[in-house]
Amino acid sequence: MLLGSHVGMSGKEMMLGSVKEALSYGADTFMLYTGAPQNTKRKEVSELNIPAAQALMEEHGMRKFIVHAPYIINLANTVNAETYDLAVMFLQKEIERTAAMGSDTLVLHPGAHVGAGEDAGIASIVKGLNEVLTPECKVHIALETMAGKGSEIGNRFEHLARIYDGVKWNDKLRICMDTCHLNDAGFDVKNDFEGILKQFERYFPLNQIACIHLNDSKNDQGAAKDRHENIGFGTIGFDALCGVTRIKEFADTPIILETPYREIGGSADKLAPYKLEIAMLRSGMFDPKLFD
Repeated sequence: MLLGSHVGMSGKEMMLGSVKEALSYGADTFMLYTGAPQNTKRKEVSELNIPAAQALMEEHGMRKFIVHAPYIINLANTVNAETYDLAVMFLQKEIERTAAMGSDTLVLHPGAHVGAGEDAGIASIVKGLNEVLTPECKVHIALETMAGKGSEIGNRFEHLARIYDGVKWNDKLRICMDTCHLNDAGFDVKNDFEGILKQFERYFPLNQIACIHLNDSKNDQGAAKDRHENIGFGTIGFDALCGVTRIKEFADTPIILETPYREIGGSADKLAPYKLEIAMLRSGMFDPKLFD
């Protein structure tokens, strides 16, 4: 299995610091944002310290990592033309940055139709992807499964299939499957993940899943709220999530934790839980006392 987590990228070390953080968790993959996910402020590619980061990855046999596009990209917005135009422009730049950093996967939230309706939103997503994807593109856009909060698109596999059907160069598309989002969208992750994969295969082969966001949920199935919880502490539970990591088809698929920071070992500050969670998932044993 390839297990990792979201990591930061800042300061002088930039991407090198990201790799070091991932290694400190015992990870063999990771996911990062190229800058703050809430804005468009970005450093030049030349300032990201990419060669040093890639050298450290090679030294430790770390072959794959994922880039996540910022939340501000909303290709589904047909209500505000400026929002759509910004999304297309910035997504193109994120594709270029992702390629320069050495990743072939850029995770993207499909978007929210903000009241215009699913059909209009999906058509707008298709239009935007057709503007940025070309036969020469070296990066796959991995559309993330969503919880269905508000007017989000992507809480049903049918939405993603319709996007694939409309995109000319859809060989450049992939899927990012988020377990918390699936649960909150109404899928039975806790008891029947195999059944979810069978539903998925009505639309796509499993090899279209480029990465998995492995998160527990604070919410009951179908709540449509999207609130992540630490592995084993939520409504999905450890056994079901650990089982996802053992699926043979995902042996070479990056599995990324996006669980919240929490108080660990009596710390007054909330700390990253990823080293503990990765260790538990590898061992197959849930031990909540590790967090005390």
